[in-house]
Amino acid sequence: MTENLRKAIRFLRRGEVISLDAFCPRRTVLDWLREDMRLTGTKEGCAEGDCGACTAVVGLLKGGRLVYEPVNTCIMLLGQLDGAELITVDDLAHEGALHPVQAAMVAHHSSQCGFCTPGIVMSLFALYQEGARPMTRAAVCDALAGNLCRCTGYRPIIDAALDACAGEAADRFMAARAATHATLAALATPEDAMVGDDDSFFAIPRSADALAKLYLAHPDATVLAGATDVGLWLTKGLHDIRKFIWLGRVEGFNAIENGPDDIRIGAGATHSDAYCRLASIDRDLGEVMRRFGSVQVRASGTVGGNIANGSPIGDLAPCFIVLGATVELRRGAAARTLPLEDFFLAYRSQDRQPSEFVSALNVPKLAEGQYFRAFKVSKRFDEDISAVMGAVRLTLDGATITGARIAFGGMAGTPKRARQAEAALIGASIAHVPGWSAALAALAGDFQPMTDQRATASYRSTVARNLLAKALIEIAGISSGETRLIAHRERMEAAE
Repeated sequence: MTENLRKAIRFLRRGEVISLDAFCPRRTVLDWLREDMRLTGTKEGCAEGDCGACTAVVGLLKGGRLVYEPVNTCIMLLGQLDGAELITVDDLAHEGALHPVQAAMVAHHSSQCGFCTPGIVMSLFALYQEGARPMTRAAVCDALAGNLCRCTGYRPIIDAALDACAGEAADRFMAARAATHATLAALATPEDAMVGDDDSFFAIPRSADALAKLYLAHPDATVLAGATDVGLWLTKGLHDIRKFIWLGRVEGFNAIENGPDDIRIGAGATHSDAYCRLASIDRDLGEVMRRFGSVQVRASGTVGGNIANGSPIGDLAPCFIVLGATVELRRGAAARTLPLEDFFLAYRSQDRQPSEFVSALNVPKLAEGQYFRAFKVSKRFDEDISAVMGAVRLTLDGATITGARIAFGGMAGTPKRARQAEAALIGASIAHVPGWSAALAALAGDFQPMTDQRATASYRSTVARNLLAKALIEIAGISSGETRLIAHRERMEAAE
């Protein structure tokens, strides 16, 4: 870290800059709100970022714009507020008047037991701040995918959203945007920050060099990106983590570079930041991103973090593997690049040395004659972990398959390619259905999945085979994909 070290985090709250120079590195935003500030409007439900009862909104400067995004405060660490504005449900009403979103919720009788309502209000507040745009039922449902109402009161909630969020934002937060922008810009100073000491700290490096140096000095530290996974280590696993190095303010780490042949995604880029660029590769990849967690998860979680945690059921890894992605790693001053498929060694184990961190991912675009398909199968359509995640990229010369890459998540201890099935497809005709049988049968040799709470081994094997067949059918043109839920969604939006 630099000699000019800031020893406090700073963030904006109710128009004032708050500076905290002493707190437990593991402290969550929710615990700080409820226990330290006695602001109990924000609720704790699941404590794992699933139910949305704890939703608050953070304001950040992105590309020179002030952007408001919902976050799950139950798994967001207090140090992650550095440089941001924090808004909770306790802040919305002003001088005795409800915020327009709150007023619409009352007018439409949208609250039943009320426990989830504060989080729902905050998700709709973030939607409201996006300003005037065509507001569809599908867009509202996307915004609320991370808020679970156990009283089944969605219909009036959606009606309230359609009523309140369709117009131009006109509240005191909009009126204060210029002042808020100026304050956040003033907080974006270049010095590194660390709260704590060498034994226990929350560190915020501002450069990749500072990050690399600090991680070399503290190889036992936990590198933190969005905390959508690490947060659960604390709230559910009760891990006693004492050192955090947060990537959220590393200069350039959230950069996304759109090249002619590939897209380079910095390790700190969130899923919401990367959504449009990845969707431009193929609409299937865009749909995978839309169903990735919830708006709250996508606003905090990072693309690099999804890869670095080594999950065998991570949604993006199979897609990136079939596209031929590479991962950039750095340790100290040394950097290296390797194919993403080689990064995963075993369950939760990666080809990563002590103090080495993921710095970026390079995701190739589709070349001429290449076709991509991706499918996520889960028990719940929105905000759920995959039982099976499958991705396919075929290269065609006319009707002949000259290249095949197939990968699945949830079928092994790591995201894994189906190399036997790939080999069986080479030279086959995409138009000759019986010629696919060898590849479909070969999947049994590629994977021996396990049975767990999400699915049985036989179910996973059957689904993987069916997903490969579905991809081949769609690429062959036998089906245009009209049976997909995404097609149904598009028809609904057109009807609205």
